[in-house]
Amino acid sequence: MRLARVLAAALTATLLLAGCGGSDAPPRPSGEIKVATGNPGGVYADYGAGYADLIESRLPDVSAQVLHTGGSVDNLRRVAADQAQAGFTLADSAADAVAGSAPFSRKLPVVALASLYDNYVQLVVRADSPVRSAKALRGLRVSVGAEGSGTALIAERILKVAGLSPDSDLTSLRLDVRESATALAEGRIDAFFWSGGLPTGAITELRRNTMIRLVDLGDVVDELTRSYGELYTETTVPAVVYGAQSAVTTVSVPNFLVVRRDMPDSEAYWLTRLLFEGQSQLIQAHPEARRLDRRTAIATHPLELHPGAARWYRESHP
Repeated sequence: MRLARVLAAALTATLLLAGCGGSDAPPRPSGEIKVATGNPGGVYADYGAGYADLIESRLPDVSAQVLHTGGSVDNLRRVAADQAQAGFTLADSAADAVAGSAPFSRKLPVVALASLYDNYVQLVVRADSPVRSAKALRGLRVSVGAEGSGTALIAERILKVAGLSPDSDLTSLRLDVRESATALAEGRIDAFFWSGGLPTGAITELRRNTMIRLVDLGDVVDELTRSYGELYTETTVPAVVYGAQSAVTTVSVPNFLVVRRDMPDSEAYWLTRLLFEGQSQLIQAHPEARRLDRRTAIATHPLELHPGAARWYRESHP
């Protein structure tokens, strides 16, 4: 659970800091850095755009490019294939990647620079919908997330523990968050899943003209954790986030920033360092950047920390 992750971070910090001492920073990188983000309207896209701007403003010999992608699974594949130098991913997708489990056909050589913030699973329906649980989606039209997204991965797991097959028990659509929001507003779907930070811009925009609510997922959390492990944590979406009448129970999953294992140590060092030195700039891109904390950023299980990132955490300790 979340406490276990914090304790793991503390233990890792102790190991990283053992015998540490100050030293000169490594050379700054040069060339092009592509950052794999996610769908426009989601937190990855906003956070990633802010990060790319930060890289270009602080590293004069680097050209940074934002890649809008399907999300976590897509990003992991792109980073592993060296089509992107850094990417955002959910911890559950990352666990499958390093294990070589479906939807991946082999183990991917990815490691983490930092744990950034937690994603919240959001099952969105119109306010007058009769749907009050995941089980009630049977027979309905539901967007389970874009192809290659972490949303699709966790949505299918939630449906499974709710006793539903996305292929036979409902009409599944593969829409990104903006497409899902538009489809719900126009009555073309009955519900959509989204896994993202709070607030998610596309849902905030949807709420301006369409009465919506989030479905409580408390009845599936225990089984989800039993079936897929403690990367999933029971939590709540506060009412204030989208102006709801009450908070809803859901599940959260950590987000990581990942790179290839063979990225040069100096490049990983600077990409990590910039996250923290430029945090105020990242907060302007998306408020979830406020959650970036050096003490918990190293809690990247099941991914290893890149040695260059570990060096920055070690040397930045006061």
